[in-house]
Amino acid sequence: MTGFASVKGRTGDMSWGWELRSVNARGLDIRVRTPDRVEGLEPMIRAEIARRVSRGSLTLTLRLQREGGDGAERLDRAQLDTVLAALAEVEAAAGRAGLALRAASPAEILALRGVMGAASEDPAEDAVLVAALRPSLSELLDSFAEMRAAEGRELARLLAQRLEDLRRLVTAARETAELRSAEMAQNFSAAMARILDNAEGADPDRVAQELAVLAVKADVSEELDRLDAHVTAAEKLLAAEGAVGRKLDFLMQEFNREANTLCSKSGHSALTAVGLDLKAVIDQMREQVQNVE
Repeated sequence: MTGFASVKGRTGDMSWGWELRSVNARGLDIRVRTPDRVEGLEPMIRAEIARRVSRGSLTLTLRLQREGGDGAERLDRAQLDTVLAALAEVEAAAGRAGLALRAASPAEILALRGVMGAASEDPAEDAVLVAALRPSLSELLDSFAEMRAAEGRELARLLAQRLEDLRRLVTAARETAELRSAEMAQNFSAAMARILDNAEGADPDRVAQELAVLAVKADVSEELDRLDAHVTAAEKLLAAEGAVGRKLDFLMQEFNREANTLCSKSGHSALTAVGLDLKAVIDQMREQVQNVE
């Protein structure tokens, strides 16, 4: 989801510079920083981004500059009057509450949203400007997508390697579990013999039944089957088109759940060691998946 792009453009005496940055996020969060009074600009920007991006925290900045004129921005007197009236109302409310507020400086007032606006006040000129900006925004988003796609291809390669590691570890866990089963059978037989030798009137069938229950509880074949299925599902997601980040997030939770259960049911040092290796690889993948849209 991380990415960066910048584009410059010009029409008539107006030039501009776009800049778009993105970092990780659970969903899509768009922050737009543009000249306040250009009608129709921000809705167009948000619609275009939402059409092309589905996940990430994006910050888009647009800077306008009028060439050869008297400056790209002028004081918006109507907005200034509104701001000053609001400040007066706040000061009056603070006075009634017994609070003393520091007076705002002229620079602070000028920095408030909308006080300084673009030089033009002509809605028709705004429409022309927005129309000119649209192809430039498309170019920006194309550049942004190319950068993220290049990063995504490398990330897919790394995730594929981690999935191969997981499949190898699941195979090792199966082999270790088979060895453990033989050891467990011997241990249960020895335990049953000790119980019967030292417990008068013990029911051999009952003891055998209890030992069988313990063996079933210690069985990890279901966890290993589910881990194999999750690896296959993750491989299909990596090969799929479109946004798959949230689905991979969910799979990482499932991977971790099965690995935790495997370790808790292990009762065998070698199998526990494989389970811990599984958890380490899953943690690595979980960090990488946070970058996937």
